[in-house]
Amino acid sequence: MADQVYRLQTRRELLKAAIGAAGIVVGAPVLRVAGAWAQSPAEGAGTLKLAEDLFVLRLPGEANVIVQTSADGVLLVDGGSAAGSDALLKAIAALPNGGGKIHTLFNTHWHPEQTGLNQRLGTAGATIVAHENTRLWLTQNVTWPWNGKTVKKLAKVAQPNKTFYQTGKLDTPDGIRYGYISDAAHTDGDMYVHFPRQNVLAVGGAVSGQGWPEVDWWSGGWIGGIVGGLQRLQTVADKDTRIVAANGSLLSLADLRTQTDMFGTIYDRLSQMMNRGRGPTEAVEAKPTKEFDDKMGNPDIFVRRAFESLWAYLSPDA
Repeated sequence: MADQVYRLQTRRELLKAAIGAAGIVVGAPVLRVAGAWAQSPAEGAGTLKLAEDLFVLRLPGEANVIVQTSADGVLLVDGGSAAGSDALLKAIAALPNGGGKIHTLFNTHWHPEQTGLNQRLGTAGATIVAHENTRLWLTQNVTWPWNGKTVKKLAKVAQPNKTFYQTGKLDTPDGIRYGYISDAAHTDGDMYVHFPRQNVLAVGGAVSGQGWPEVDWWSGGWIGGIVGGLQRLQTVADKDTRIVAANGSLLSLADLRTQTDMFGTIYDRLSQMMNRGRGPTEAVEAKPTKEFDDKMGNPDIFVRRAFESLWAYLSPDA
């Protein structure tokens, strides 16, 4: 991974001038997908009960957080943002058996919307599980070229303290399994967490349950990885699996198949444009997602980033 980080940083320097010249469209709306949430006043926020001991929490403006409660304590998949941590902890404590110690936290990738509880829980001695690539991103400052925002590295105590490369399993009665989504759909540290007894699959940012996904090619994600990740996750899920993405409503195996077809079509179109020497602005203007936009929302940011990700992965000069 050290070599991979260096390679990504090197090609970023090569791409940065081109992307700065091309410009980035920001602030486009996304599609809001309705779900079976116990609603709070804020749209899309609330609590979704998946089983007697398994819940999804979404606070206003926050990503989905999966909470498993028991007499032995609490397990989380993702921890929301640092700004929302007080409200999240309060919501967790209000769940059945939610007042116990949080003993395990999974970071499905490195973004601050998933790692906001790392400092508190790491200091309290919790086990923080993540792919090794995620840990490495959290050891350095990261500045995204499309908005100039810098995410500061985390202190040692806040970094994942249990990492893996391929798959793993918790030594618990539920036998919770987790694995690496090596296709790099969202970042190059994407992971899933599978709760086999409840048949729930947490997939983080590798899949979108709400509008177009974010393609963070700066930390390894790309449009081809979206397609590959969707195909990989279909081998973990079955027709009854409830799939929880970082944002939006629950998904099913049928949804994964539908998204695979859609993103595969978009990947082919963008690849053909890149091979003809086109750029990201031309890709946006060509409307390669036009038959999907009524359902998914404004595609401009997604198309631009997806095209840029092809530069990062497929351009011979990158």
